[in-house]
Amino acid sequence: MVVYFLIALNFMIFVYANYLSSFNIDLLLGLNLFFFDSFYWQVLSSMFMHGNWTHLILNMIVLYQFGLLLENYLGWLKFTLLYLVGGVFCSLLSVFYLYLTYNGTLVNLVGASGAIFVLMGFYAFLDKSATKGLIIAGLLMSFVPIFMGVNVAWYSHIFGFICGYIFAKFKIIK
Repeated sequence: MVVYFLIALNFMIFVYANYLSSFNIDLLLGLNLFFFDSFYWQVLSSMFMHGNWTHLILNMIVLYQFGLLLENYLGWLKFTLLYLVGGVFCSLLSVFYLYLTYNGTLVNLVGASGAIFVLMGFYAFLDKSATKGLIIAGLLMSFVPIFMGVNVAWYSHIFGFICGYIFAKFKIIK
């Protein structure tokens, strides 16, 4: 199953980046304004980087939950396309948001949250009874950490949810 592969890949990259690499690869593989200097891979690579163990584990729990549901519903190929294409599209929206909002300040985005919120938005369209709860959960996951002093790319969450919902509504991946 693709979900298990994605989870394993995220853990392997986290361990490599934080314990095995001899140099700091966060700015190379995270999503930041270097994207505009031809670091185009960042829109994909940033989806596999995480800030700490808590960030990684929480993202993987939600990926497992929604990923298994959607992989079973869509099949492995369409699920993979949804996750990767949705995640890249969300990353593109996020990097342009950074460019327009932070005036050249270096902000480095890492994490699978954008792609995971694509899954949540897609599922919210499929299961109308879950839509309201998923919107509330997404808003809580996006803004409660900020009030606790934790940096969260809330805009990536919102972009991801909207992208997933639109992908489902207009049958972009189905």
